Amino acid sequence: MVAMSKGGFPPKCVVDTHTTRPTRPSQGARGPGAVQAVLFMLVSVALCGLAIEACFIYQLWLPGSATSASSSKLSAGPLATSTPESRRLLVSPSKPVAHLTGGQDAVHGKHTMAWSTKADPLLYEMDYKDKCLVIQKEGYYHVYSKISFVASNTFSHTVHWKTQLYHGNSIPLLMSRRSSRGSSHQLSSSYLAGVFHLTKNDTVFVEVSNTSQIVRSRAYENVFGAYMI
Repeated sequence: MVAMSKGGFPPKCVVDTHTTRPTRPSQGARGPGAVQAVLFMLVSVALCGLAIEACFIYQLWLPGSATSASSSKLSAGPLATSTPESRRLLVSPSKPVAHLTGGQDAVHGKHTMAWSTKADPLLYEMDYKDKCLVIQKEGYYHVYSKISFVASNTFSHTVHWKTQLYHGNSIPLLMSRRSSRGSSHQLSSSYLAGVFHLTKNDTVFVEVSNTSQIVRSRAYENVFGAYMI
């Protein structure tokens, strides 16, 4: 029962509008624990990305992953007359091509360079016989040769051509001559290249002044090849 005030009216109810209400913490003001959790998640994601990338790089450098790359440059197509050691190309060239390299199995003559039959020779519609490349199809060919040698006095490097059209000795197509100065054991190299019209059964081969000066430590230091253009 509510007591009446003087005059018969009920007592007034006064509401204090200035009462302090409890405030909720703002969304931006988070404790240090939340910040550390976010940083930990970001660092974890970054480390996972680095680990995945490292796995991909490791797979690329595995020995088995290089099989397709190495086999694509070597051996002969179905129409080539190549050595048994050659492997088949994944995609056959559209024109005749040959690329030979040096090797420990190559037995040089005194002046004539020999080329390896075990260092994955590339032979397509061309043959290698008696230290010579044998042309099987008439056309214009880019012929090249690069050799590494130990300079001693005068050293010559020549690409020769032998054809049934001309009787007698071979014909020099390309030649370079070097004279050493200073040390007699200076390493040097020579590169020859040119375009020539060759007919079927023509042969091209490489001669040097002395094959004992040839550097044979790596197969790719001495190369010889030709391709139809």
